Amino acid sequence: MKALRTDGTAGLFVDEIAEPAPPPGHVKVRVLRAGICGTDLHIHKWDSWAAANVKPGITVGHEFTGEIVELGEGVKGLEVDNLMSAEGHIVCGQCRNCRAGRRHLCIQTSNLGVGQDGGFAEHVVVPAENVWVHQGKSLSNTTDDELDVFGIYDPLGNAVHTALKFPLVGEDVVITGAGPIGLMAAAVVRMVGARHILLTDIAEPRLELARSMGFTAVNPRETSIRDVQSEFAMREGFDVALEMSGSPTALPELVRNMNAGGRIALLGLPASEISIDWGLVVGRMLTIQGIYGREMFETWYAMTQLIASGLDVTPVISHRFDFDDWQEAFDTASSGAASKVILRFAR
Repeated sequence: MKALRTDGTAGLFVDEIAEPAPPPGHVKVRVLRAGICGTDLHIHKWDSWAAANVKPGITVGHEFTGEIVELGEGVKGLEVDNLMSAEGHIVCGQCRNCRAGRRHLCIQTSNLGVGQDGGFAEHVVVPAENVWVHQGKSLSNTTDDELDVFGIYDPLGNAVHTALKFPLVGEDVVITGAGPIGLMAAAVVRMVGARHILLTDIAEPRLELARSMGFTAVNPRETSIRDVQSEFAMREGFDVALEMSGSPTALPELVRNMNAGGRIALLGLPASEISIDWGLVVGRMLTIQGIYGREMFETWYAMTQLIASGLDVTPVISHRFDFDDWQEAFDTASSGAASKVILRFAR
């Protein structure tokens, strides 16, 4: 089968490898859709992060959907032909948090497409416990657009986990970073019932997409968060902030613009240390909460019901490519002009 792999140097390559067989407790999946993530771009460049974290010689990709084609020994509750998405974090099951049911806090978390073979291939093997079945859905009753969304349930879960960390009804919310996850989070925040919503980004294509989705979006190099507060006729600071960018300037700016008792959820990974005014954090009694991945599997229940209730994240998908055109897809994803890029495999 065809698989997109890394050998520990810059540049991915398509290789012909044997189809995997599912060991006990695992399932074999025929991949139908896969999303390109920023992590995949780091691996493609083989930058310092990739060199320190990625196992050379693996198939990359952790955002995907497909149909189960084979069950490993001992697998129960799943069936061949089930349409599924995969939770990309594989937990140890033995640490304190895993044993307490807090699997998203596993200290030994491994990742599909980073520490072991992922989903940029015609087939992939995953632990049965990492499978999320799309109940009532099959290839015969699922549209191409629905498959595209199922292919990005992993990052949608990041958005939902971050957005729902704090109460939102009637709150004023600022989101720094209008990439795919920031935009999906904004859609969730609006659906749940926030009052004012502001997105910031320095990339004009992302700002244009945010505006086309009905959001107020500004370049912080041109318009400050405080200026937008005046436009919203807000008399106090923002109640909730979602930091999705990883920019070293984003968190300090958020701290300066939060209301007393404000809450900040951090998903973006900074490339360097950040200095903030801890006096403001203490004086305004701010809460700063780190977010990693998805709650397993409470977030999956939440995002499934949000989609069923009308949450539409298809505008976030800006480009779709056949798997054979993966290089063009990666070039597009790296260009700064794209939002979420999807690889489509044969149905």
